Amino acid sequence: MKNHRVPQEVNAGSMADIAFLLLIFFLVTTSIENDAGLNRLMPPENNEARAEIKERNLFKISINDNDQIMANGEILELPRLREKVIDFIDNGGLPMQSREYCDYCKGESLVDLSEHPSKAIVSIKSLRNTSYPVYVSVQNEVIGAYNTLRNRESLRLFNTTYESINSDYYNEEITDNQKEKLKESLEIIRALYPQKILEPETINN
Repeated sequence: MKNHRVPQEVNAGSMADIAFLLLIFFLVTTSIENDAGLNRLMPPENNEARAEIKERNLFKISINDNDQIMANGEILELPRLREKVIDFIDNGGLPMQSREYCDYCKGESLVDLSEHPSKAIVSIKSLRNTSYPVYVSVQNEVIGAYNTLRNRESLRLFNTTYESINSDYYNEEITDNQKEKLKESLEIIRALYPQKILEPETINN
């Protein structure tokens, strides 16, 4: 007569313990990257807040549903946009005797453009049917204008471009001391040309 052996049961309790330990291990060892994000200004909540911004310190860019670009009332092609934004930001419109006079600006000090880079705000407004590639291209030109000005001042102050300093700052191989010095340089340049981009709510056609 054959012996019928009863199969042994697998202890599931130990499997649960192992799974729990693995979960804790991954939670402890996994690093979550923090995105720096984009520097943007939210639209003012009321008309009183908007009244504090002088008209000359606001560069208005609008994109219609035909992807036409208007900058400060002038319809222009995308390649000209960066130059216009640079002229606006770098205008230095305050007189030399003014306390806030921009002594590093290279603009023409026109009365209808920004008083100082710290006061200059670029507003980008688009319609619902504006194509995404054109919208992104406009964003890139505006950011490119800021980077052009920052590169110029970085070369003057530190003999290297702003973009190079920014790239080195995120290099994992540099020491903490080097990183701190790079951070100081970045803050100096960003203070000269603070990036202020206002994006009002997208409007319907």
